[in-house]
Amino acid sequence: MRVLVAMSGGVDSSVAASRLVDAGHDVVGVHLALSQDAQQTRESARGCCSLEDSADARRVCDKLGIPFYVWDFSDRFKEDVIDNFVESYAMGETPNPCLRCNEKIKFAALLERAIALGFDAVATGHYALIDDEGNLRRSVDPLKDQSYVLGVLTRDELDHCIFPIGDTEKPQIREEAKAKGFSTATKPDSYDICFIPDGNTQAFLGRSIGMRPGMVVDQDGTELKEHDGAFQYTIGQRRGLDLRVPAADGQPRYVTDVDAASGTVTVGPRQALEVREITADRLKVLHPDMRGEFEANVQIRAHGGVVACWANIEGDTMTLQLKEPLSGVARGQAAVLYLPDPDGQGDVVLGSGTISGTA
Repeated sequence: MRVLVAMSGGVDSSVAASRLVDAGHDVVGVHLALSQDAQQTRESARGCCSLEDSADARRVCDKLGIPFYVWDFSDRFKEDVIDNFVESYAMGETPNPCLRCNEKIKFAALLERAIALGFDAVATGHYALIDDEGNLRRSVDPLKDQSYVLGVLTRDELDHCIFPIGDTEKPQIREEAKAKGFSTATKPDSYDICFIPDGNTQAFLGRSIGMRPGMVVDQDGTELKEHDGAFQYTIGQRRGLDLRVPAADGQPRYVTDVDAASGTVTVGPRQALEVREITADRLKVLHPDMRGEFEANVQIRAHGGVVACWANIEGDTMTLQLKEPLSGVARGQAAVLYLPDPDGQGDVVLGSGTISGTA
């Protein structure tokens, strides 16, 4: 099989490529250049896709004896990920840029080019599994499982994907890389948002959206303070509210709603965050059981936020009735549905939708 491996420059994709070479596949490594002004090094090990990462990926490919290329997807990354991130915040949503990058760049754009060039599949270092029937499942390592951010793929895209390391826990992956002599064996994991390497999301959004003054109000409409932009607030936020007027009951207050159109940010008690119904659109169906009415587990964040629910799909809209309340659910997040471990091999991803409303 001719396989294109997306080489991020980290330990996971290094081992993914190595395993495919050992299995006898015709392997080619490619690093995706996503920034028009890539940094030479990763700042405080936060970001990814730097020139340093590209060099690390090249060294691994040289060691494996496989071809290595750098493909420039920076224009598409800006349009599909960065601009989408800014636009979503401007509308009062809470987007996940890593999820959108997987959806639009690392699979849709990469696969499109790979298939056109005659590759049979694309492989990555994601922690997830594809079973013998082609179903996407959680990885063996629950702490590193990335099936959530893969739940936005299409069925056709998934049919052309390979995840070689999903059956192994992270510490063993590092040991395997060390045994192969890869310099990436001890490289720190990247985290935070790659196009905001200093981690200051509010400053980035302030430059991108501009200051739009509005009011922070209590649930009864009482004005508490003026703010510079609703993008500075996310559902469930407690820290940084700087409310000079205490709540009547003395309890902490949390952001319960963000109305970007009016600039109104509403705060309230913790219990006001509880959500029992979720509506979602932009559905992605990965399993035939995701249709009509059915039971499933729903996950709303990359780590955590999993509860059982009743799901009902009508057209391109999905309604989820939660059996237990969830907190901190925001528009723009992905609701990924799972069939809970039907056969002892792990949860199966049914598909996903983008959250458009809560109740």
